This record gives sequence, structure tokens and C-alpha cells, in this order.
Amino acid sequence: MTLERIDSPNQKPLTRQKLSTKHWLWFCILLCMTSRVQADAGLMLNTWSDPLDYASSTVNIEYHPLADSQQDWHLCALYPHLKDPYWLGVNYGMVRESKRLGIKLTVLEAGGYPQVENQLQQIQQCLDLNADAIVVSAVTYQALESTIQEVAKSTPVIAAVNDMSNPGVSAKVGVSWHSMGFEVGDYLARLHPKGSPEINIAWFPGPKGAGWVKFIESGFRTALSNSSANIVSIKWGDTGKEIQRNLLQETLQETNYLDYIVGTALTADAAVGELLNKGLRGEIDIISTYMTQNVLRGIQRGHILAAPNDAPVLQGSLAIEQAVRVLEKSVIYQHIGPSIKLVTVSNVTNFDPTSVLPPSTFWPTFTVPAKGREN
Repeated sequence: MTLERIDSPNQKPLTRQKLSTKHWLWFCILLCMTSRVQADAGLMLNTWSDPLDYASSTVNIEYHPLADSQQDWHLCALYPHLKDPYWLGVNYGMVRESKRLGIKLTVLEAGGYPQVENQLQQIQQCLDLNADAIVVSAVTYQALESTIQEVAKSTPVIAAVNDMSNPGVSAKVGVSWHSMGFEVGDYLARLHPKGSPEINIAWFPGPKGAGWVKFIESGFRTALSNSSANIVSIKWGDTGKEIQRNLLQETLQETNYLDYIVGTALTADAAVGELLNKGLRGEIDIISTYMTQNVLRGIQRGHILAAPNDAPVLQGSLAIEQAVRVLEKSVIYQHIGPSIKLVTVSNVTNFDPTSVLPPSTFWPTFTVPAKGREN
């Protein structure tokens, strides 16, 4: 093989020289090393200074995913539900990572945030299935605590996406939902700082009692205190589109004037159509407290102003990683999660949606078989 060499002006131009076998070998080694460095580039994530405590300060880290698993582990993952596109993103991340690592995954969903008893029964179901570890996206912050403590004596428990109380938890994956709420409130405070003309907000935080909701509301109200905003209506409810649409309809009947509808992704999604039907599009703006495929589409079309992205696909992948690391005793960071990025109508063209959106062909998946290994 030959490479063309461009010589300096003092030499004959465009001479061709053959690489010796030795030179060619070194060229290949250099190329392979460069490719390996690029392939080994880590993910930029957050960890917490006090592990398992979202209230502590975050530290940026470079995280290198596992190359493979040591065994055909069986993980059992529990979700609050799969009726929200957000959880479909989490599901895709878990399924993709389980296939990559060659492990078995069983997914169970409780049917909604009020279904505490269902999730408690599903924890037992995971034990009956002889799962090696249980990844729990909790429907409640504290009600599972005593069960988790007992289960953790024999089976590791990893808290994923939704925070829950620490006893019995081996590792966590997620973001600070206080910070998610703060991002939304701060966005409004920058648009409408204290002292500017007052604005009215209808606030839809989500299901009352769910662990993530109290944190997102705390962050939202903390940041909103620096604004001219008034919360004139607040509606609690599970994250189903029909439930949120009904709450929206109630609010629009009860409240004469609104500037903003702020709430869950399902609230924002329902509000796009509801405002159009009532001839209010353009008069009331919409902001979501987290990102889904429909919210992203709404931002791209200018129907939704903004939403913080906490990368649900990536969180799903990392939850599987953490569970395998706990089983293989290779945990480096006990508590990890992606950085939160606020996506708005002004920066959405620069946003990479792969951390949020599964492929359009992906459907809820409840079982991934282990790939099997030769002895």
C-alpha cells in the first residue's frame, strides 16, 4: 500500500513513497490506539458528596460503563407505571443495557402512583422469581421502607429515577427532583423577576404523596419566590393524560385569567390540545417539569416553552449498570445521575434527543432473556 506525501517547497513535489512493513505496522498501532481512546471516552455524570442524599452537593465525574457482566444475572425492575412516555424512555434504557450486558431482565409496573400495595406485592414477586437484585422506581418515598430493609438482607435493592428513603438501598441512580423544579421556577423568575408585572400560574405538580412530587414542588416554589408570579390554582393528580386533562378543564372553568400552565409532561401534553380547543393558544403559555417525546415535539413546534431534561433513557441504562456493579462488587460511585439541561424554544435545535426518546419502533418490554455463556 502507498501513501502520498506532500513535501516541503525545497523538495520535489508530490513524490510517492511506499511505507515499509515496519512503518505500516506502527501506523496501524497508532490508528487502533486512537480509535480505542475514542471508544473509551466516558460519560459525564454527577455523583453526590454524601452518597444517597440528593440534598448534598454534586460533583462532576467521568463514568466508564461496564464492558460486560460476569454472570447471567437476573434483575427485576419495578416501575410506577408505563402509561407515561417518560417511563417508556426508562424502559428502553434498561432493555438496551440488559441486552448489551447479556443479563436477564423482568419488568413489573404497579399501575400508577396510588398503587402502593401493588408495588409491595411485586417486590415479593421479584423474590419469588429468584431475582439477583431488584431495581425499584418507587411509587412513594417512605411507604416501602420496612419491606426494602427486610428484602435487602438477602437481595440488593437499587433505587432508580424516583427517590426513596435510604434504609436497605445499596445504590441510587437519578437526579435531584428539587433541582428539576428549581430549573422551571428559575426560568419563570428570569422571565418575570420580582418587581415586574404580576403573572398568574396554574400549577400541576403531580400525584400528591409521590416521592418525587414533594421535591419538585419544593424546588419550584423556592425559585419562584424570586419572581412576580402568583400560583392561583393548584391541582394534584396521577400522571395519566386523561386525569391531567380533566384537571385542566376544571382549572380553566374555575380561573378567569391565566398566564401559564406549569406541570407534569402529561399536563403539558394535554394542555396543548385543550388550549387549542378553547381558542386560548397563544394567550396561555405551557411549561413542563420534565421531558418526554411529546413535550419535545411541543417545544419544537413552539407550543410548549420549556422543560428540563433529566435523560430518562440514560437513567434506565445506568440503573442496570449500578445493579450489576452491586452484584459484582465493582461499585465506584454509589450514587450517580445525568446533569439536568433546560430545553427551551430558543435552544431546542441544539438538543440531542437520544437521551430522552426511544426509537419509534420501541414498545413497552417486560422481559429480556439472558444471552447465555459458555462454561
